[in-house]
Amino acid sequence: MTNFRMKLTASLYALMAISFWGVSFVSTKAVLGKLDPYSLLVIRFGIGALFLLLLLLLNRHRLQISIKYVPHLMVLGILGVFIHQVLQATALLTINASAAGWLISFSPVFTVILSMLFLHEKLSITKAVGMVMAITGVLIISSTRSGQSFQVAINLGFLLMILSTLNWAVYSVLVKSLKIPYPPLVVTFYMCLLGLILTTPFILRNRGWEDLTLLNYSEWAHLLFLGVFVSGIAYWYWGKALEVLEASKVSMFLYLEPIATLIAAVLLLNEKVLLISAAGGIIIIIGVIIVNGQLVPMLWLLLKK
Repeated sequence: MTNFRMKLTASLYALMAISFWGVSFVSTKAVLGKLDPYSLLVIRFGIGALFLLLLLLLNRHRLQISIKYVPHLMVLGILGVFIHQVLQATALLTINASAAGWLISFSPVFTVILSMLFLHEKLSITKAVGMVMAITGVLIISSTRSGQSFQVAINLGFLLMILSTLNWAVYSVLVKSLKIPYPPLVVTFYMCLLGLILTTPFILRNRGWEDLTLLNYSEWAHLLFLGVFVSGIAYWYWGKALEVLEASKVSMFLYLEPIATLIAAVLLLNEKVLLISAAGGIIIIIGVIIVNGQLVPMLWLLLKK
């Protein structure tokens, strides 16, 4: 396979992963009316782990890993799967899916802040302007309320969503520093399995399995999508993209995630698109692009076409 075809294939992997993650907010929101966040995650991780195990067996990958890398996998699994998904699922109890999609694009700003604090990167004027824009966009979205009586609950949901973006930034920094010498499919399986192990005690405590009988066919379809495509294929494809493309180039696909969320929220949940929320989301994305120094390259590509 030529270098161009490899990069094109990797780009398609990244695009599909982002699309699945974008729609995941909608599927999660659709099921939260019947299941509590922990019960939802147990079923999702269970389906995902089973699906990934079947793929590993079909591809004849070895499941054995060195004890040396178990702590690495545990850290990535706890941050990137367990904590990240619990924060997002809980946040979606009080905010709509489209708002969650816009807010998740704020994550690269936290990555830059962490790089400044721990990697001693300098803050340029351009980055400062981009950060101010992104923060302004977050404030615009979080101030959009449907009613005064929902103010406290919605603020809590926005706070949890912002915390999930910070958590994802920490996870992204760790992924770059922890070099685990195993195929992405193997790493994804163990991360998903760890998520299942960590959330199972909660479904036992809450007797969440009793609510499974309340789900209709549509809600089971959302659960299958979350397990197979979001917890399984999306993480796997993201890892495959990172094997070929630079992390900075793969991260550019994150700007498309809110769009996938918005389209799915309108089509599947009949959510209304508030102009001020969309404006805030666009401001966040522009600010994040400036922070990452990708505004000029993106404009050059558009002008070239």
